[in-house]
Amino acid sequence: MSVTSRPPLWRRLCAEFLGTGLLVTVVVGSGVAAQRLSPTDVGLQLLENSITTALGLTVLILLFGSVSGAHFNPVVTATDWMLGRRAQTGLSLPDVGAYVVAQCLGGVAGALLANAMFDVPTSISTTDRATGGHLLSEVVATAGLIMLIFALARTGRGALAAPAVGAYIGAAYWFTSSTSFANPAVTVARMFSDTFAGIAPGSVPGYVGAQIIGSALAIGLLLVIFPVATRVTASVAESELDRQLG
Repeated sequence: MSVTSRPPLWRRLCAEFLGTGLLVTVVVGSGVAAQRLSPTDVGLQLLENSITTALGLTVLILLFGSVSGAHFNPVVTATDWMLGRRAQTGLSLPDVGAYVVAQCLGGVAGALLANAMFDVPTSISTTDRATGGHLLSEVVATAGLIMLIFALARTGRGALAAPAVGAYIGAAYWFTSSTSFANPAVTVARMFSDTFAGIAPGSVPGYVGAQIIGSALAIGLLLVIFPVATRVTASVAESELDRQLG
């Protein structure tokens, strides 16, 4: 899908707001449910939370991908702009700013929705996560996520991104000590739920910084490993439509 054939910006922002919000609702809501269903088994709580998040993210990408590209993540949006600006296939800089605002607002709304559904008071999280291992994990998790999304897009396999991204995030819950936030908007939103999925405000700047470093590392690796691409986009459905239309 060309830049000129994209849906209007307001529709794309609605999709990013809803998609990011529902993603946070899935993460926080399943975390609360897991904590209540398995109160004495943290490992089982993590399993329940990770499976639900992986499946929910896959569905949300399929649902909103044809409208906004289903970024739901400021570092994905920024990478789309950075990799696409030379070929003029990515977002414009003003669109990037609008996407990020929609993602952050949607994420906070999603946390509040999850709190309301489970009758949990909305309060600032007290879960401190900013250790050296956690921050390194966020660099690794974010770099892997960005590499996966854009490697698929740059090699014409964007239609696989929904299940692949869901599977990656589900796996990264387990192979990273941070449980793979890998998303600044989701990180900020999870401050507003003092539950299993929450994060204390003091941990947020370190997480976001690590995510930015991870995305920068991924961009460098992408340019080395996949230097030639006819198209740079994080959109799942757009890539598939391009293939079908030839």
